[in-house]
Amino acid sequence: MSFEFPELPYSFDALEPHIDARTMEIHYDKHHRAYFSKFTDAIKGTDLADKSLEDIFAKISGASGAVRNNGGGFYNHILFWNSMGPDGGGDPSGSLATAVNSAFGSADKLKDEMSNAGATRFGSGFAWLIVKDGKLAVTSTPNQDNPLMDVAEVRGEPILGLDVWEHAYYLKYQNRRPDYIQAWWNTVDWNAVAKRFEKAMG
Repeated sequence: MSFEFPELPYSFDALEPHIDARTMEIHYDKHHRAYFSKFTDAIKGTDLADKSLEDIFAKISGASGAVRNNGGGFYNHILFWNSMGPDGGGDPSGSLATAVNSAFGSADKLKDEMSNAGATRFGSGFAWLIVKDGKLAVTSTPNQDNPLMDVAEVRGEPILGLDVWEHAYYLKYQNRRPDYIQAWWNTVDWNAVAKRFEKAMG
């Protein structure tokens, strides 16, 4: 089994003041680590142990709840951490900017649509920017589901993920999810998103 728990690509306080260090520490070292541990326990000794996450997600409807929830939590958080950085913010550039303008009209309109998807996601979940059929789209999923799963309402390749579980923001923002989302845009690493976009486009 080749799954490993990844290092956080920056320090806990690197995203201050937008995301506080204590939230990052608990989110990464408690929540994410627990998803990883429970996922690897759930697939140990099964035929899933030698499959990729993408292959597991493609047939997740036939897997146990432990695999679905914890495998999703493991993957989703890796993408979430790697969508952010201390030098984040601003707008996309290059071919990603062209695709954003084509799909949404402008970067601001993309941000509005994705922010709304996150703010209106009932309960816990994620908002996503995905590549679907060669074009960009915004969607959201409940709990730890993601657009790679065969249970997703809208399927595609995630290139940017926004965690709207309360544990992602409650210490600093309490019930003010929209305030957290607005601040989160200041952490987005568009260079990392652009690399995933280019890969997804083949």
